[in-house]
Amino acid sequence: MPDSLDILVAELTSGDDVRAETAAPALAALGDTALWRLRELIAPDSRDADARWWAARTLALIDSPGAIELLTSLLDHPDAELRACAIAGLGERRAADAIPQLIAALADPSSYLARLAGDALVRIGKPAAPDLIRALQESASQQTRIHAARALAFISAPESIPALFRALEDESSLVQYWADEGLDRLGLGMLYFNV
Repeated sequence: MPDSLDILVAELTSGDDVRAETAAPALAALGDTALWRLRELIAPDSRDADARWWAARTLALIDSPGAIELLTSLLDHPDAELRACAIAGLGERRAADAIPQLIAALADPSSYLARLAGDALVRIGKPAAPDLIRALQESASQQTRIHAARALAFISAPESIPALFRALEDESSLVQYWADEGLDRLGLGMLYFNV
């Protein structure tokens, strides 16, 4: 006779989104007990893209280091939808441990995924500021600098002020825009014109 874990996994992988949506929080409520089954569903040899996505969605509901680790492992997956789910989940969990991987995702070939990574970093907030500042100052990727400046603008971390001032001179008008927006949100909008 199947136990509740087996039943919930069967519902999650049923191919029916309504059933999966109901099963995901119930499975997540089992916490780390469910991780080994979710790990199986996201394994590289898994051919069921729908089951992988629902497993990632469920991982995003589990508040544990093991779940964060599994979500982070999906950031290199070739399936863009799965990467998007993992990025969003890491943002929901405010997973500070995943900051370096989310910074790397700012350069994703998909501009949608890069923006989603920036949004996840905004949700993480001030713990992401030092890595975002470094990305803004050091990245050769214009896309990374744009998303780093945008995230810093929304986080409004005072330690980003010097980097945002320097970013006003960036070759990208979008980096300049977000640097200006960030300075404005920090209350320094027009002050730099008086210098």
